[in-house]
Amino acid sequence: MKKAIIDIQESVQNAKQICITSHRNPDGDAVGSSLALYLFIKKINPQVQVVLPNKYPSFLQWLPHQDEIIFFDSNNKEAKKWIASSDLIFSLDYNDLTRVGDMQVALENSNATFVMIDHHQQPASFSKITLSQPEIGSTCEMIYEVLENWNKSLIDQPIATCIYTGIMTDTGSFRYPLTSSRTHQIIGSLIDHGADNSAIHQNTFDTNSYNKLQLLGTALANLRLVEKHQTAYISLSQSELDKHGFQKGDTEGFVNYGLSLNNVDFAVIFIENKEEGIIKISFRSKGDFDVNQYARKYFNGGGHKNAAGGRSELNMDETIQKFLTTLPNVK
Repeated sequence: MKKAIIDIQESVQNAKQICITSHRNPDGDAVGSSLALYLFIKKINPQVQVVLPNKYPSFLQWLPHQDEIIFFDSNNKEAKKWIASSDLIFSLDYNDLTRVGDMQVALENSNATFVMIDHHQQPASFSKITLSQPEIGSTCEMIYEVLENWNKSLIDQPIATCIYTGIMTDTGSFRYPLTSSRTHQIIGSLIDHGADNSAIHQNTFDTNSYNKLQLLGTALANLRLVEKHQTAYISLSQSELDKHGFQKGDTEGFVNYGLSLNNVDFAVIFIENKEEGIIKISFRSKGDFDVNQYARKYFNGGGHKNAAGGRSELNMDETIQKFLTTLPNVK
């Protein structure tokens, strides 16, 4: 890790223009790591910009300096200009260019040096400098280690706030298995740097809309238990989403309700997306059941051992039937 950090420092210092990117449909870890690195690098090299594929949910739209982000889908010309003219591009919280959606071609056509900082399994080989640690619970935790070793004195309250948010959201408020004693040490340090843990939790989790809670009620009504295989699953159709005025991010965390059931160690949520013609799937597990391998094998996905995503081009009933058919093979 130390060599990678030295290489990153030298690359930033020598770069004429820097672009920081993350994956499509960015979550707290993606936005937090991107903004934290951006705010830090800006103190060293002002020619830096965050470019994200598309906007993120409203519960993250309070983060400091988030109004300085360029979005590829809504400001395409400016986003392409930054990518094309940058000689150093950071890839944060993703390890394959297929994860960036419509931004993929622009990145593939770039002549920049790529730096990957990511915690997902099986990274692709597109980056010159790769910092890959699947054993770490969030990319934001990795970003903290990079910045602390680089120049800890430059970590201020906005940077600490962004990193705290990313770690908090990607560790399920510090309850997922990859949360370590080092994670908590970092959280303590971030609070010392000015991160207001109470305000961060409130801004992120206590801003639910009435529609979102109504949608949660529908999701829980659709919860099904496959007791024989210690599995629970939820389905949400497009019509159910539309009925409750679905907004991006509204189903965040719904899958965990299935995993909270007694004696359940595998939970899934199936969400219809008629616009894309797919069923989006989130997988969660406890213990040794590897949902990353399951998602890769059966549902064109992947992620982490206990948290992964996938997709299906079958309809909802066919997707669920396929899922139920696979269960005896894996559990």
